[in-house]
Amino acid sequence: MKISKETLDFLRDLSHNNNRDWFNANKDRYLASQANMIRFTEALIAEMYKHDRIEIKTGKQSIYRIYRDVRFSNDKSPYHTCWDGHMHRATNKLRGGYYFHIAPGSSSADGGFFGPEPGDLKRIRQDIDANYDDWLKLLNSKLFVQTFGKLRGQQLKSMPRGYPVAHPAIDILRHKQFILKHEFSDKEVCSEDFAHRLCDTFKAMRPFFDYLSEVLTTDVNGVSLL
Repeated sequence: MKISKETLDFLRDLSHNNNRDWFNANKDRYLASQANMIRFTEALIAEMYKHDRIEIKTGKQSIYRIYRDVRFSNDKSPYHTCWDGHMHRATNKLRGGYYFHIAPGSSSADGGFFGPEPGDLKRIRQDIDANYDDWLKLLNSKLFVQTFGKLRGQQLKSMPRGYPVAHPAIDILRHKQFILKHEFSDKEVCSEDFAHRLCDTFKAMRPFFDYLSEVLTTDVNGVSLL
């Protein structure tokens, strides 16, 4: 199952006509695009089950609504001009989440820890401090660098409290988010094997996810918290 060129064309036209009159006049295109993305996502989920345990069962559950919540936004455009989807890993032992963004000229696979709870963030920083060499090995691995380049996400402007400014892991310790990202061209998105490419990209996140899963399910002494 592939993402059709018509799906990208719909999103491109919607970005230039983000209003209810145009959307209602093109409702059939929207429904066809939505159905295409649901079928694609179901094919992706089937591939994901081959290497990971995820909670999402259907494409419809994974895909976000195209309608924007504009109640608290200065931007009153009523529709998202992309298709976004997510997949959570199953059970408390498996941490990290997968996310994909499909839009003309800006499609990507994203994953990681977008908003760690304070306790989780504290535990991650404790591990960075204690096992800096392991983090360097993980983030500098050939697969990681070739696929994601570097660790992304929001960072503090200064070091977190309790850590010296001269800490060798300063660039990692300042992270508030731990995000991996890989971008795709429109040609790749519409290719016959894109579900496999996207799945392989998510699979490349696994060493990072598995390491963080171990960290977040144990205390500083390595004792299981579950």
